[in-house]
Amino acid sequence: MVTTLKGKGPFTVFAPTNDAFAALPAGTVDTLLKPENKATLVKILTSHVVAGRLDAHALAMQAEANGGTASLKTVSGGTLKIIKHGDAWMLEDEKGGKATITIPNVYQSNGVIHVISAVVMPS
Repeated sequence: MVTTLKGKGPFTVFAPTNDAFAALPAGTVDTLLKPENKATLVKILTSHVVAGRLDAHALAMQAEANGGTASLKTVSGGTLKIIKHGDAWMLEDEKGGKATITIPNVYQSNGVIHVISAVVMPS
């Protein structure tokens, strides 16, 4: 993940909260941290990263231009959908899991972070 984010940016990162990781099934994080599961962990983490600096306004514009939803290609090669849900913006992963953007637009020198309520999973 560090290698990815040190690469040519900018990047948009959808960062789950500690509570989001704690909500995963018991033992998931410990299992993912084992050396033999490094590739799976990297795939999950990079499924939270999109090339480009997409702040909340840019995400909304993409979604509005596509009938209220937009597909975002992750650096791991997967797809996240951004969807307007009431007053909130949500992400949907390839497995149908959903996360709400709880804190948008945490600007960084190499992109932007959006804090999300759940861990999104690759297919």
